[in-house]
Amino acid sequence: MLFVGLILLLIGFLTGISILWTIGIILVVIGAVLWILGSVGHAVGGRRHYW
Repeated sequence: MLFVGLILLLIGFLTGISILWTIGIILVVIGAVLWILGSVGHAVGGRRHYW
């Protein structure tokens, strides 16, 4: 999710499409939160590790 968000940010920046930029920011934030929660040992979505 983190990488998809970064790709959408890049595409939105290069093409000037603001909706891709917004969706990219949201996906980067959600991906970072899930990554942090998974790395500190909290169960995310019923799993101990989030890949």
